[in-house]
Amino acid sequence: MTDLKTTPLDALHRRLGARMVPFAGYAMPVQYPAGIMAEHAQCRTKAALFDVSHMGQGVLEGAEAAAALERLTPADIAGLKPNRQRYALLTAEDGGIRDDFMVANLGERLFLVVNAACKDEDFAHIAAHLPADVRLTVWTDRALIALQGPAAEGVMARLGPAAVLLPFMGVAEVTIAGIPCLVSRSGYTGEDGFEISVSADRAERLAETLLADPDVAPAGLGARDSLRLEAGLCLYGNDIDRTTSPVEAALAWTIGKRRRSEWNFPGAARIRSELEAGPSRLRVGILPEGRAPARAHATIHAADGTQIGAITSGGFGPTLNAPVAMGYVRRDLAAEGTPVALAVRGRMLPARVAAMPFVPHRYKR
Repeated sequence: MTDLKTTPLDALHRRLGARMVPFAGYAMPVQYPAGIMAEHAQCRTKAALFDVSHMGQGVLEGAEAAAALERLTPADIAGLKPNRQRYALLTAEDGGIRDDFMVANLGERLFLVVNAACKDEDFAHIAAHLPADVRLTVWTDRALIALQGPAAEGVMARLGPAAVLLPFMGVAEVTIAGIPCLVSRSGYTGEDGFEISVSADRAERLAETLLADPDVAPAGLGARDSLRLEAGLCLYGNDIDRTTSPVEAALAWTIGKRRRSEWNFPGAARIRSELEAGPSRLRVGILPEGRAPARAHATIHAADGTQIGAITSGGFGPTLNAPVAMGYVRRDLAAEGTPVALAVRGRMLPARVAAMPFVPHRYKR
């Protein structure tokens, strides 16, 4: 733990009694004294506050910024309207996924948020492919806080009313409790909520102000993981990586319509082929029978015992009060309701392929 980086909220986490763990090179709170189950329920019923400051933040500036970024992603960046945000993928030449990220159009610049474990590589990759008139600035002096849950809107109405006007995936400069912030109406829990980029030196004051609201409680990585799994959302390094394509990962919707006529992004040949002929495997939801969860790397088997894939994320879904998982299976066995078996601790547990999300999304449309 002594060699790990810390976020601007590190001291606050420790005052709140968080259990800190290593994650992506940072000391991060996995849970607080209330526990993961309570934090998960807090997000589903009221509002939970997450520190995601370990993520990478940066801006692209220049008239050709959108065109430059499109050379690295299948997403339609040029068509992204001002004050709107989009989920996108950085693809590799072989069609694999280098990372998933968020991109927002702030008018004269693009705002990027990338995964913590990949941020140095991502920003180096992007910078290496920029023309001379486009500049990448990595924000190293910012924190990122996620306020998630059905009560999040009410909290923002009291502290930063302008944020309430944002639709899902909207983004704007908003003042919250007197502190200037960059706010997007997004998150990774399946709930309505906001992600708030704020200057590092004001992050603790902002977090304490949000936590002072009776509807808000802190939540750590444990609850964040169970929430995103119930919502059917991918975790980079588990559910998507350099070996998975957007089509296999059921993320073909991130490929813009215009981009499907241009095919001028990394990995286009493989991705186009899989869109036309179908991939050999697909990411699917899995519902195990009984109470035993299936964790990542557990193998998935057909009725005849043949291995057809593997779990990439799995655990207990507190909202469902049952285990949930996702993984990759052969395309011919990916239909909803298909019976499968999971190899867990030397036993074969019955399960079935299920639709995702396991818990309906409640984004503000």
